[in-house]
Amino acid sequence: MERHDIETLAARTEGPVLLPGQEGFDEELTGFNLAVRHRPEVIVGAARAEDVVAAVDFAAAHGLPVAVQNTGHGFSVAAEGGLLVTTRRMAAVRVDPETRSAYVAAGARFDQVIPEAARHGLAPLNGSAPHVGVVSYTLGGGLPLLGRSHGWAADRVRAMDVVTADGRLRHATPNAEPELYWALLGGRDNFGIVTGMEFDLVPVARLYGGGLFFDVDQSPGILEAYGRWTATVPDEMNSSLALIPFPDDPQVPEPMRGRHACHVRIAFTGSPEDGERLVEPLRQAGPRLLENLRDMPYEHSGDIHDDPPVPMPWAADNALLADPDGDTARTILKHTGPSTALPAIVELRHLGGALARRPEHPNAVGHRDARFMLAVLTPLTGDSTADAHAFLERMFKDLEPWTSGRFLNFMGHGDTADQERTRTAYTTDDHRRLTALKAEYDPQNIFRLNYNIPPRAAR
Repeated sequence: MERHDIETLAARTEGPVLLPGQEGFDEELTGFNLAVRHRPEVIVGAARAEDVVAAVDFAAAHGLPVAVQNTGHGFSVAAEGGLLVTTRRMAAVRVDPETRSAYVAAGARFDQVIPEAARHGLAPLNGSAPHVGVVSYTLGGGLPLLGRSHGWAADRVRAMDVVTADGRLRHATPNAEPELYWALLGGRDNFGIVTGMEFDLVPVARLYGGGLFFDVDQSPGILEAYGRWTATVPDEMNSSLALIPFPDDPQVPEPMRGRHACHVRIAFTGSPEDGERLVEPLRQAGPRLLENLRDMPYEHSGDIHDDPPVPMPWAADNALLADPDGDTARTILKHTGPSTALPAIVELRHLGGALARRPEHPNAVGHRDARFMLAVLTPLTGDSTADAHAFLERMFKDLEPWTSGRFLNFMGHGDTADQERTRTAYTTDDHRRLTALKAEYDPQNIFRLNYNIPPRAAR
């Protein structure tokens, strides 16, 4: 790239254009997962859709691959070279109570949407962590806190503005650009950079939610009780079970401080009285270290999982479990708990309900028949990266007999060449359709610094 090329690009953008070594370059590329360190040749800090158009035009003209990042939670692969578009400056949020919908620009986070929607008794289908970016979460499917009650976040999208590899800003809806609409919702950033999204809000103002904490030594019995319990609850009950090594930190409640605990998380959309009744079998499963279940405004729903908002390095993977049994639970416990070599946060999320139903407008989110998702996150310290990846590989290899696929958003970071792993997020037919659409919308695979879906080769 010549200097005048960069100057021409900068003249077309409202946001900054940054090169390695320039002030602000390192801060701009850093995302939430500190284990993923981008090393692009150029960064465009997009402030508007036109900046994204300019960036994609520039990349195409210079043969550069393109990556996109907002908060950096949805890590996939590090950008080695190429052009990185950051979207955090595009943070507009508009809520329309009449249509029960919201519009967000590419860099908006759910902690911006939730309070705006709450003013009208509405809520977005956000995940457990409100500080996650709306667009990337939704394009990967979006597994909501209220998923069993209201389905995948991707199923509620009305329209998207997206810049495709040819530098065009398109408007994708179920009726306008329907194939692109289908592919984006589940295909993430393989088909372009979404600069804005309109989606449904749901009429939820409050929850009965919180958690039950047990000592990790009770995990076998709690897992067995949880499995029986999930087979009986209505779609209004959303829950997960997590095994968590809590640090010995004054900010951690004293009963869990420095302990390994089993945490059952609850988000029930029915009445508090019905919630109390439904949760009672879990209370009977064993003595509790702590319980904080309560009626709460939806604005406080992030307290249920209490995911830390502080960036850190970690490795992760997941498995969608079609038909788990007692052997599944024993396999999970074999790899987790205080005796394991590496600390790991293990979460089993109950799926089904609305998550299993076909959406009004189809999309590429796959494996809707899974009953649970198991996600494992391992914090990285020092030289633990290789050990962490080996640990995850062993664990999920042992879980293969019950695994029907993976969920894209929790797949963890890896290698751009690992397309077979990405394929596991989709059904066979959907992946075949995605590769055909990739050949139509991005035949040169410009958008490849991601969980890559390659264009199908011409016959």
